[in-house]
Amino acid sequence: MRIFFLLCFSLILYACPNGNAQAPSSIPDTYQLLFEHTFEEAASVSDFEMTDPSAWRIQQKEGNHSLELFGASQYKPAVRSPRNIAFIKAHQFEDFVMEVKLAQTGKEYGHRDMCLFFGMKDASNFYYVHMATKADPHAHNIFLVNDEPRVAIAEKTTDGIDWGEVGQWHSIRLERKVSEGVIRVFFDDMDTPIMTAKDTHFGAGYLGFGSFDDTGMIDNIKIWGPKVATRKYGFF
Repeated sequence: MRIFFLLCFSLILYACPNGNAQAPSSIPDTYQLLFEHTFEEAASVSDFEMTDPSAWRIQQKEGNHSLELFGASQYKPAVRSPRNIAFIKAHQFEDFVMEVKLAQTGKEYGHRDMCLFFGMKDASNFYYVHMATKADPHAHNIFLVNDEPRVAIAEKTTDGIDWGEVGQWHSIRLERKVSEGVIRVFFDDMDTPIMTAKDTHFGAGYLGFGSFDDTGMIDNIKIWGPKVATRKYGFF
């Protein structure tokens, strides 16, 4: 019975138990597939905690399902930071490589964005990547939220990115090594990062998706790493 319980727990903890069987060659040999999500199950939205659940839904288009942020979240953060967040509520991640498909569904303007969240400790302590059309002091950067309004920490960034047509999918990759403080972000081109940073404020934390105040879609999440941290509970 004890062996059976441990086996079941392992299958739940690691959403795909196949280890590195399907991992790209760029994934370290010591990493395994810790989490995978395609949103094809009707109840898949329950795997996430949101700042405002009423702003999110499972969208179906041309036979494919995705998680859609379709409205403004009725949420006001304690410090200046994004309002629209959905994070994986079951686990916290330390070192990881995450690949995900993102699509922007809002109008074109300088701050047209989608965001990735990581190292999340609570509602006022986390990192996030802001990917926007044009870079400025408050857009298209890696940000630290540490009990005060967000601060840009990227050592390298670009002038911006092209989200393209409404609903156009893009491949995004986020890498983190906690002990070294390394953070790297890739957009469509998986060889050259669009942003890099080094910071060690936070260790293991939740991973999430969303936008500062735009709309968009998330699909095909894959997260590799050496381990996941102890399960905790949400905070919104």
